[in-house]
Amino acid sequence: MNMNADTREHLIVIGNGMAGMRTVEELLKQEPGKYRITVFGAEPHVNYNRIMLSSVLAGDKTIDEIVINTREWYEDNGITLLSGDAVTKIDRDARTVTSASGLTLPYDRLLLATGSKPLAPPLPGLSLPGVCAFRDIADVDKMLTAARTHKRAVVIGGGLLGLEAAWGLKQRGMSVALVHLMPTLMERQLDAAAGQMLQRDLDRRGIAFFTNGQTEEIMGTERAEGVQLADGRSIPADLVVLAIGIRPNIDLAKAAGLQVSRGIVVYDDMRTSDPDIFAVGECVEHRGQVFGLVAPIWDQAKVCAAHLAGDDTAVFVSQALSTSLKITGVDVFSAGALLAADEADDEITLRDDSRGLYKKIILRDGKLVGAVLYGEVSDGQWYLQLMRDKEDVSALRERLVFGRAFAEAGSGKPAGPDFAAMADSNQICGCNGVSKGAIVGAIKEKGLCSLADVRKHTKASASCGQCTGLVEGLLAFATGVDAKTAKKTICECTEAGHDEVREAIVAQGLKTMDAVRAAFGWKKPEGCHKCRPALNYYLLCTWPGEYSDDSRSRFVNERVHANIQKDGTYSVIPRMWGGLTTPAELHAIASVAEKFNIPTVKVTGGQRIDLLGVKKDDLPAVWGDLNKAGLVSGHAYAKGLRTVKTCVGSEWCRFGTQDSTGLGVKLEKMTWGSWTPHKVKLAVSGCPRNCAEATIKDLGVVCVEAGYDIVVGGNGGIDVRVTDSLTRVATEAEVLEYAGAFMQLYREEAHYLERTAPWIARVGIDYVKQRLVEDPDGRRDLHERFLLSQTFVQDDPWAERAKGAEAHEFAPLPALEEA
Repeated sequence: MNMNADTREHLIVIGNGMAGMRTVEELLKQEPGKYRITVFGAEPHVNYNRIMLSSVLAGDKTIDEIVINTREWYEDNGITLLSGDAVTKIDRDARTVTSASGLTLPYDRLLLATGSKPLAPPLPGLSLPGVCAFRDIADVDKMLTAARTHKRAVVIGGGLLGLEAAWGLKQRGMSVALVHLMPTLMERQLDAAAGQMLQRDLDRRGIAFFTNGQTEEIMGTERAEGVQLADGRSIPADLVVLAIGIRPNIDLAKAAGLQVSRGIVVYDDMRTSDPDIFAVGECVEHRGQVFGLVAPIWDQAKVCAAHLAGDDTAVFVSQALSTSLKITGVDVFSAGALLAADEADDEITLRDDSRGLYKKIILRDGKLVGAVLYGEVSDGQWYLQLMRDKEDVSALRERLVFGRAFAEAGSGKPAGPDFAAMADSNQICGCNGVSKGAIVGAIKEKGLCSLADVRKHTKASASCGQCTGLVEGLLAFATGVDAKTAKKTICECTEAGHDEVREAIVAQGLKTMDAVRAAFGWKKPEGCHKCRPALNYYLLCTWPGEYSDDSRSRFVNERVHANIQKDGTYSVIPRMWGGLTTPAELHAIASVAEKFNIPTVKVTGGQRIDLLGVKKDDLPAVWGDLNKAGLVSGHAYAKGLRTVKTCVGSEWCRFGTQDSTGLGVKLEKMTWGSWTPHKVKLAVSGCPRNCAEATIKDLGVVCVEAGYDIVVGGNGGIDVRVTDSLTRVATEAEVLEYAGAFMQLYREEAHYLERTAPWIARVGIDYVKQRLVEDPDGRRDLHERFLLSQTFVQDDPWAERAKGAEAHEFAPLPALEEA
């Protein structure tokens, strides 16, 4: 675009972050083409979701996945993006801005979205290598680099950002200590009780805490070596992360003579003291308040865009805010007042330590003014809306702390959110500032019919995911179809669902991925990293002996038959049938560990031995030596059988009722090497004391005096699920038949990457019983199909790859790597 030839008013935006770009997005909605727009960004990146950096650090998302606006978006909207070039001067008299590169441009309207700076106290050692803040992509890159080469980290700051940094580094394999000046964590968002519960739960997850800890010095000479506290405590560290807070970035505005206090002072229309200069985001101060959460910033963006578009009626009003924590398995919600202001306030608490549950609400003059939830946060948005509505809730007082369903029972209101009564302005997705009206409008205008579609077009629930239930509810409300039961497509390459594709493979005799993609009109002829592994599995399962496995459609661990570690080395786990081993096998493992200088040898939770730190070039030789001793792959990397855990059973234990070890070996030898939709773990316990933990496995057998209880669909991961009872049988032969039939039913009907627990939750245990218990002929057919499929996959992959595999065969495809 030729700027000189464009006669439109020139809007310059200083700051390419979330606040500035949201304002531009809103402006484009209201008055597209009104301005010629130039955006200066200090970072060399496009606009990204800064609040999701903790998810990138933890490995839950990639940088590409948190990008909000691509470079194509700027080009498509005629916006000039000058990234990596910070503005250094504003000349209000000349109405120009000058950047670090020396570029000077005139403006008609100027938008300041300069954000904030991380607080950094004047500590000795602050400038040492190995010390960083947690604010942008560059900081995350520093932390990830440190995690690959170092082992110990200290995070200073126990607020939202500090806790998310500590968790992310812990997920990356570092030993993490967190120093916090106050006695309890997140004291601005949680009361003491909830803060203590949070510290207890994170302590159990391996994070060490130093509360009441004032940092006096960052120790080290060449690089950071630890942190010294004022009370004499010292903590060794290779990485020190500062996350103690932020302050508005007002330097540029102050130098330009704009009115500033803690932030850049703005009025209700988001104008600064200069009527042609607006400001939004963490850099501003409105009516004495500064902002560090996204919800009010989205409101600021709408008001600012309205005035830039010519609407002088819009005003910014700060509302009650909520916070949540992005740590897997830790649910925290806080909004409004944390403590009663005086004795007249009504403070109601509910606490159940055994369940990790805590709720507190605060009523003032019959209105809800505060809520703290820990462990169960599904009612958080309901409490927040009650605060914003400022309605008298005295009639609900006795039931309010128990949640919405209980409080509104018998009122005639729906058990869940009343979407029909909900105002269009109600915010559904806090991370991306998406309202009910925006979601419903997009669903109806664009004909959206899936959660993925809604995320793609509105960004609602595409970040932390806590609002997913609300978005699914809105989808059902707008379309009349329950999102939880609606068809879920394999990927964005196709509108076809998993079941639809599986049925077509059988009915139409489709035996190649190209044939499947052609039959459904795949958008990408070559597919993508989501659909290729799924199609590869579905074809393998359907046509054993006819379809050849496409190794390049497998994840990196499956291609190299070992688990890649964070430092680029590999983990090798030999199979030990039913947990049994011999002196000869142990000698072979010890010899390999010594010969190849393998640094760590660990007993796993699945009763095997893990060789950690194997170099990629050594893999074929390591496999070769282990094969010579009769050891085969434990498939610890596979979408297949991992292990069959056993106890010693009746052979040795005085409580054992059956030979659990022997049965476990038979089960493992029957099922090993199988390809399945996801990993599968089995167990056999010799008595109801259940030492092998059979009741949290995909298939478990609990031996009893009368025979064997078969249980299915357990999961011992983050979301623990206890198994459902399938049946009781009298003989080992029946156990093997049921196990084979169950495995084949799961193989043939589950979606790729769906474990048995969610599969059974989806289809119901009654369906599984009908197929396996009530239909003996069908059960035998399934078992026979399973045994047939096993004849094609029983070869040991280590033996095959150890015959002189070349290093290039192990090169991973980044697009298919597992997180």
